[in-house]
Amino acid sequence: MNKKNIPVEFVYQMFALIIAIIVVHAFYVSVIRPNAAQIIEEQNAAAAADSDYVRERRIPVLIKDLEQEACFILMFWALAIMGYKAVKVTRERRLLDVDLVPVAEGMRILPEDTREFARQVQQLPDDQQRMLLPRALLNALRRFNSTHSIQDVSSSTNTICESEAELLESELSMIRYISWAIPSIGFIGTVRGIGDALGQAHRAVQGDISGVTQSLGVAFNSTFIALLISIVLMFALHQLQLVQERLVFDTEGYAERNLLSHLQVH
Repeated sequence: MNKKNIPVEFVYQMFALIIAIIVVHAFYVSVIRPNAAQIIEEQNAAAAADSDYVRERRIPVLIKDLEQEACFILMFWALAIMGYKAVKVTRERRLLDVDLVPVAEGMRILPEDTREFARQVQQLPDDQQRMLLPRALLNALRRFNSTHSIQDVSSSTNTICESEAELLESELSMIRYISWAIPSIGFIGTVRGIGDALGQAHRAVQGDISGVTQSLGVAFNSTFIALLISIVLMFALHQLQLVQERLVFDTEGYAERNLLSHLQVH
């Protein structure tokens, strides 16, 4: 959050959703659906002229329906959210290359020295002070100053890192929901397509199966596209989760190497 406690990430997510809706729908209206209609018309003409004609599965036809459009909107929205989180992790990882606690080799930090080292961390910009590493270091220094216990400092640092890991995990819940919702939307398209096909069964009995085949195409295409998108999103989600877990692990290691190993009671 910023200084006015406005949830910046929430605002970003809403704008990302609106932009995804506008861009995807505009692309569908101007490119996908006109091309799909033209392809279907050409294939119908070819099928009428040749009873042995086999319809080719073309991408515009596969993705032309509302369910596929909704799936693509959700996909780009989820990717935008993951991109935002990946940028945050990248910014936090940069601090791991900064010597926030400048301690020479062999030097020891006594409880009365912690205020000076804490002051150096507090000189960071506000947005960086809210990151995991500065918070962990400041907590460790203050804890050591008040308790004079290295074991307590170690436990406190571990608790902060574990809490951050749980927070990062919980913040991925929206992406997991989207990854679950996309196949569900595909199944809705399947139900709709099968329902339309059954509604045209009387035409198939009379020998006209074109309407039935098109409806069945909607049924299977929607689930096919939805499952493909879900696979892509789950892969990206696992990569993001791996990067976040490494951040927490490396932060704990940084605190151990650069601070905790130098602490000394007296």
